[in-house]
Amino acid sequence: MIYVDADACPVKAEILKVAERHAQKVTFVANSGLRPSRDPMVTNVIVSAGFDAADDWIAERAGAGDIVVTADVPLAGRCVAAGAFVCGPTGRLFDQTNIGMATAMRNLNQHLRETGESKGYNAAFSPKDRSRFLETMELLCRRLT
Repeated sequence: MIYVDADACPVKAEILKVAERHAQKVTFVANSGLRPSRDPMVTNVIVSAGFDAADDWIAERAGAGDIVVTADVPLAGRCVAAGAFVCGPTGRLFDQTNIGMATAMRNLNQHLRETGESKGYNAAFSPKDRSRFLETMELLCRRLT
């Protein structure tokens, strides 16, 4: 199963492409605005608009043998702890070896934004990011089969 933190996810089409090739079910989870799919392998879940509702829904279900796609580091940490394979939309893998550092960097950057030391601009999503994501998804799906 592939779980996708779908709010503002820039790689939905790529997820579907790789999942179809590997006959993997996909569940998109969002607070609103998902395009319906006729594909029986695709499920859309709309959660309440509550803070972290989509994250909580995914974290409660993801476990060993699942893939989670998210840019949210705290959610990635919860899913890694549950044994899931986790990657971001840029193809960055999160696992036991790097989730601690990713969490620390996220917290540091948040502190710098809050104190005004950093403007908090994120780099634009690039074609290179999309390509790296496709490679990572292919790798993770092969691990599942």
